[in-house]
Amino acid sequence: MSEQTQDWYWQQLKSEAARYREQEPALAGFYNTCILDHETLAEALGHHLASKLASKAVPADELSMVFQDVLKAEPSILRKACEDLQAYVDRDPACDEYCMPFLYFKGFQALQSYRIAHGLWQQQRQQLALFLQNAISMHFDVDIHPAAKIGSGVMIDHATGVVIGETAVIGNNVSLLHSVTLGGSGCSHGDRHPKVSDGVLVSTGAKLLGNIKVGQGAKIAAGSLVLNNVAAHTTVAGVPARVVGRPAEDQPALDMNQQFTENSS
Repeated sequence: MSEQTQDWYWQQLKSEAARYREQEPALAGFYNTCILDHETLAEALGHHLASKLASKAVPADELSMVFQDVLKAEPSILRKACEDLQAYVDRDPACDEYCMPFLYFKGFQALQSYRIAHGLWQQQRQQLALFLQNAISMHFDVDIHPAAKIGSGVMIDHATGVVIGETAVIGNNVSLLHSVTLGGSGCSHGDRHPKVSDGVLVSTGAKLLGNIKVGQGAKIAAGSLVLNNVAAHTTVAGVPARVVGRPAEDQPALDMNQQFTENSS
């Protein structure tokens, strides 16, 4: 994604926030503080997330400076943030403007906070990354280990109760719903968490445990317990999960259809 495209998202956010400010003067200070008082998307994103994750021990201004440094050092974070914004607008029927996930959706905010923590982890600043993991979990009820690897165009819908473990890998254009777990199995160290490929839909309450692979374009039905690999373009459901058919879509994550017809083609 080019800087020009990132600037397009920034202009959209500012335009929407200015219109919201006119429509609801009582929130003028909120829109100013979160978006309109800032010069760049990086500045606004870092400030907004810091204001939510700050504490008496680590004030918002100090945390915001750390976030700005990470965003400057890791420009891919902003690119991914823009692609995540687009994912919400494209996939969530309750979301028709870019300000909505930026300002209000904790799944988006938790994911961008994780991305900054992941940047710190890669800089060998593990203690600060783990501090942020705890703050994200406490504030958003989303627990993502900063060492996990997550692609772009990811939507975490509603997000409450989502858990993503240390060695988990999530590809691009993936959708997760609330109460999803990508967890380990047993007490062994090393590579022990799920690997989720591009275009996968992991529906509400699904639990994926162990070092398993979910193939591209697969669909995991709500409430499923997945303990084994899932082939590409396959729908699994149940406890434990078993193959029940194939998604009608090449990338189920994009249309968010959690329904399935057993043995459908």
